[in-house]
Amino acid sequence: MCDLPQAFIEQMQRMLGDALPDFLHTYEQPYHRGIRMRPGIKPAPYALQPVPWAENAYYLPLDSRAGAHPLHEAGAYYLQEPSAMTAAAVLHPAPGEKVLDLCAAPGGKSTQLAAYMMGEGLLICNEPVPGRAQVLSRNVERMGIPNAMVTCALPEQLSPRFPGYFDKIMVDAPCSGEGMFRRNPEARSEWQEASPAGCAERQLYILEHAARMLRPGGRMVFSTCTFNNTENEGVVQRFLAAHPDFSLLPFSLPGLPENDGMLHLWPHIVPGEGHFVALLQKDGDGQGDCKKPVFPCQSLGKQEAKVTQAFLAEHICCPLSVSGLFLGHVIALPATPLPDLKGLRILRLGLQLGDVKGKIFQPDHALSLSCPVRYTFPVSEEEAALYQNGQVLPCPDHVKGWLCPTLDGVQLGWGKASQNQIKNHYPKGLRKP
Repeated sequence: MCDLPQAFIEQMQRMLGDALPDFLHTYEQPYHRGIRMRPGIKPAPYALQPVPWAENAYYLPLDSRAGAHPLHEAGAYYLQEPSAMTAAAVLHPAPGEKVLDLCAAPGGKSTQLAAYMMGEGLLICNEPVPGRAQVLSRNVERMGIPNAMVTCALPEQLSPRFPGYFDKIMVDAPCSGEGMFRRNPEARSEWQEASPAGCAERQLYILEHAARMLRPGGRMVFSTCTFNNTENEGVVQRFLAAHPDFSLLPFSLPGLPENDGMLHLWPHIVPGEGHFVALLQKDGDGQGDCKKPVFPCQSLGKQEAKVTQAFLAEHICCPLSVSGLFLGHVIALPATPLPDLKGLRILRLGLQLGDVKGKIFQPDHALSLSCPVRYTFPVSEEEAALYQNGQVLPCPDHVKGWLCPTLDGVQLGWGKASQNQIKNHYPKGLRKP
């Protein structure tokens, strides 16, 4: 505890009073890890007791190497700190809704929101920092999300395009990161006494643009992984004072205290690293319609459509509506109408199905992670690791054509079998050394 900033300790003394010793004692204890399973996949063998406020979520041993397991790369689960799972559980979008995660990288909350939506509706995952947006796009692909769009834009670039559009918005705002002090001691040295005030101004700016994009009657979650009142209650109260059409909405989740619409998850009370969550509702009622919908991709030519449909009919076990071409790739878009996206940097639009090269359809890795495939080939954990390293796998002579190697029933990616071997089509950029 001696390396905690003194100004931080004094701040927490003002906030917690007699509870300060209990709070400081948590820094002498191990931090918490969590794992959230993809819906329909059985809990990993290294999962511990459930995280009560999140679906399919469990505490994880500190020494677990779940992130290095082949099933992690196959999207069977997402590693996420347990307290951070609260915000998406509070927002809890329904299938078919239009949802925005405005500050989404690396993707923990986006992928959790997607699980609630069950592939229906539209989820826009935005991250303004290009490098972090790439990581976000990769995690959206890895978790097999078919109805997402990944953008790299500032809030003021989005709000004029989506006025009153979204049913629900997640604002997991950039913050001073006080909740990271236990698991990431380096964050302590970056914290300064003036950090919360500076972060609060940026958070208000983000909330202002988020408010413009929320439909009347819609709900918005504001969350941070920090403890101070300046960035949490202070930001919410300042926002409400400037927006009388918004109000706090109390919420209830298993294992968490009652609240008035704002809740601190303190690490000395709730097992986790700490989080702040506020649920806000906009007055009125509305559908969030898109007044001038624009089809954002090119139409397929007859040959491209024929080759694509033939592959999907033979190899994919779920219905897919082919939308057209985006950045040269065949995609399937959600049915939700979209406004004009021209000028926005879009990294991912719907589900990327593959590429047509003459009379050949080359399936995309995202398709193998999103949809059940007709032809699969079970492999061992060792073989799965070799496959993700780019190695060729042996197979019986009667096994032919496009298929997915699977580990414990989870599809790993594409391979093409011929002459007693499965040629590896795992993306080169994802292969492990």
